[in-house]
Amino acid sequence: MAGLRKLCWAGGTVLLAASATLSAQDTGRVVTQADLDRWTVELSNWGRWGPDDEIGTMNLVTPQKRTAAATLVRAGVSVSLAQDVLKIQEVDNPNPFEHTMRSVGSDSFSVSYHGWAHTHLDALAHVRDADGRMYNNYEPVESTVMAAGGHSRNSIHNLKSGVFTRGILMDIPRLKGLPYLEPETPIYVEDLEAWEREAGVRVTAGDAVFIRTGRWAARDELGPFRIGRTGRSAGLHPSVIPWLRERDIAVLGSDVALAVAPSDLPGAAHDFALVVLGLHLFDNCNLEALGDIAAEQGRWEFLLTAAPLAVTGGTGSPINPIATF
Repeated sequence: MAGLRKLCWAGGTVLLAASATLSAQDTGRVVTQADLDRWTVELSNWGRWGPDDEIGTMNLVTPQKRTAAATLVRAGVSVSLAQDVLKIQEVDNPNPFEHTMRSVGSDSFSVSYHGWAHTHLDALAHVRDADGRMYNNYEPVESTVMAAGGHSRNSIHNLKSGVFTRGILMDIPRLKGLPYLEPETPIYVEDLEAWEREAGVRVTAGDAVFIRTGRWAARDELGPFRIGRTGRSAGLHPSVIPWLRERDIAVLGSDVALAVAPSDLPGAAHDFALVVLGLHLFDNCNLEALGDIAAEQGRWEFLLTAAPLAVTGGTGSPINPIATF
């Protein structure tokens, strides 16, 4: 697979410098474009589950994994991991959720859910590499996709039966004794593994991992601020990418769109996960209540359930993930 020098996602294109390094609070953990190019070959899950595979790391959620996850329900306490819909246009919400009453007993919803405001699940038909290919060598032709009204492969419809697996919260602000991470703060492997030691939990194959940066707590205190690739976000440093492959995470979520910003490798962790690893992503979750309840329960693992809308050909779906302890 070619290097990820140009990656396309819902409505835009990012150009990556040929020898870029991270600029946001770089502390010497340099990742270059050459590193990404090499990892594209060394870490790729293309073909791992066969040439026709469309669900990537969700293959790691086996019947045995689901059965084990069910045993995590002990207190019968559930909490949503979704942010309440945002109906007001703000700098971090350029496309507000639209809720229209049709009559006293009827209404309609409309949302452009990709971006950095609405909680959603990215399908593997969301991001392309420089050669126009998506996970597992699927090369969509834009005119064909548009005419067909969706993708013939890698769509969100593949997850119609839902996600049911062990969930783990990695609460990095809590680790550091902070209400939230300052925007632009990178998260490193050292932080993730320090949290494992602190929480007494280890990420294993088939897990759903959620990384809290405290984005919504920061928004409550600072007000809306521009986040994402052209804004300021705490998130994963590109050096975490090999760790994601090593741990064989099945699905990954955050309260932002995963990657630190600003960066000379914009969205590197997010896009590499989708294209190269075949790793579905929960973006813009609200993990504040989850963090509090996990602390009350004294454990950071739970049963994670989520079911996307059954949209054939879709690039993702609005989502309401549920953690049950």
